[in-house]
Amino acid sequence: MTEDEQEGLDAAEEEIDADAPAEAGAEPEVDPDEDVGAQTDDAQDDEIEDEPPALDEDVMEGDEADLLIPVEDYLGAGVHIGTQQKTKDMERFIHRVRTDGLYVLDVGKTDERIRTAASFLSNYTPEGILVTSSRQYGRFPAEKFAEAIGARARTGRFIPGTLTNPKYAGYIEPDVVVVTDPIGDAQAVTEAITVGIPVIAMCDSNNGTDNVDLVIPTNNKGRKALSVVYWLLANETLDRRGAEPAYSLDDFEGGI
Repeated sequence: MTEDEQEGLDAAEEEIDADAPAEAGAEPEVDPDEDVGAQTDDAQDDEIEDEPPALDEDVMEGDEADLLIPVEDYLGAGVHIGTQQKTKDMERFIHRVRTDGLYVLDVGKTDERIRTAASFLSNYTPEGILVTSSRQYGRFPAEKFAEAIGARARTGRFIPGTLTNPKYAGYIEPDVVVVTDPIGDAQAVTEAITVGIPVIAMCDSNNGTDNVDLVIPTNNKGRKALSVVYWLLANETLDRRGAEPAYSLDDFEGGI
């Protein structure tokens, strides 16, 4: 990552998190030659089905007027529903905890971070952007996101050496990586850090963010939530490029 790119990313972080405490690392150390996350990820998805989300009303601080979509649409997709675990890294993105123990993510901060990530991605050529998802429910919307903005996608198992081994036939050199979950996509995150390119990650309440440059707080396990966030990120990226968005939310929800 060049000095100008790092300064732009740092400025975007400061714009949103000027009062936020410094992040504490919570991600486990990963062997760059081992494909971690993919082995257990599908099992996690099997446990987290798309249950009808409770339409909580208390899901954000401040005004709802400037959201990209109505707050009800975020709620209907369950974007705000976290897990029953939280990391210190994600505390600043959590609005409250429900009586059932689930942490509620602040959808206002989700909305802000989608805009910031889109602005950052718009500075790169389409082919310089790589999106990954080992999560079952993230694969289709991630691929649709790549199609919409002209990026490259690597979904399913992330092959070790994709970013670090020039001798591998599938070797690529992206400029920025977008991951669906830093846990499931740990191999992609590790390789991106190894070669020095920034990582944008969709992070749930249980994620560590030590190796993430820009966090998008969201439910990263639900099919509908991931469809909404990837759809909005695609539209906002295209808008900042001066292009007309050509996809609807239905396009991103097509894979079940």
